[in-house]
Amino acid sequence: MSDKKLIATLSENYAGLRLDKALAELFTDYSRSFLQHCLVDGLIRVNGNTAEADTKVTGGEQVTFMLPQAEPSTAVGEALPLNIVYEDAHLIIVNKPANIVVHPAAGHRCGTLLNALLHHCPSLETLPRGGIVHRLDKDTSGLLVIAKTRASHFNLVSQLQHKEIERHYIALARGQFISSGKIDAPIGRHPTDRKRMAVRQSDGKTAITHYRIAHQYTTHTRLDITLETGRTHQIRVHLSHIHHPLFGDPLYGGRHYRIKGWQPSQLDRLSTFNRQALHAARLLLKHPHSGALCSYHAELPDDMQRLFALFDENEQHTPG
Repeated sequence: MSDKKLIATLSENYAGLRLDKALAELFTDYSRSFLQHCLVDGLIRVNGNTAEADTKVTGGEQVTFMLPQAEPSTAVGEALPLNIVYEDAHLIIVNKPANIVVHPAAGHRCGTLLNALLHHCPSLETLPRGGIVHRLDKDTSGLLVIAKTRASHFNLVSQLQHKEIERHYIALARGQFISSGKIDAPIGRHPTDRKRMAVRQSDGKTAITHYRIAHQYTTHTRLDITLETGRTHQIRVHLSHIHHPLFGDPLYGGRHYRIKGWQPSQLDRLSTFNRQALHAARLLLKHPHSGALCSYHAELPDDMQRLFALFDENEQHTPG
């Protein structure tokens, strides 16, 4: 049992849902199956009482979630490069390059961001997920926040749960957009391909993405994106869902194709971009110790700078 707890109220928006599903939407940093185990273990109480996972929510229930103690990490520290944007006694902000996995998993037991962090700060092994508060896909670059203490981890997870951490991305998507907008479509595991996520209206978790047109090209659009929720592959799935997949993302329909009017040499240069065009450029959060509002920024990596320069060079553009 832990002495840290999250307290929340299930709003009327959750009325009619199974309790475990409502909790998974409320406590977005934890999986539904994990929350089911916590219900069984009595770590989650509703109106002061234990409850079953299949209990129907009516709205207004008070939920208390006693956060379980973290098991020591089995990952090993490795002397790998880390691009640290900011660090103090309470947190670390890193700028993750593309082609780096955040947590060890099957096929990626070493060489991950967590391995590098554990070498840099070995005490992270005592924190949930090594102190890493949120994730980025392997081929997405940009900013991540890591807690260095239990108090900081609890505070930052709570901020994430209450949508108080702002995450801003820069992306290149296929096609032209009529206007800026919002995508509100629940996301869950793809029914047949376990490597993919998909929009699932019946049983997906709430997922909301806001996007703003930064620049229109003739065949693509540069977008500024803000996440309201943080589901796995959320931006990639949502943009694919509205038929504007990220450039360079073959998993969700954004594979390279020959752009009409471009010269072969230019297309060859374009083909060297070998990931989804997505970069986590800015983080806004309250410092977990001082409470001060902090903003962190990561410049576009070289490969995305070259990508946008190539589009600027080769395409007509109109005001966005």
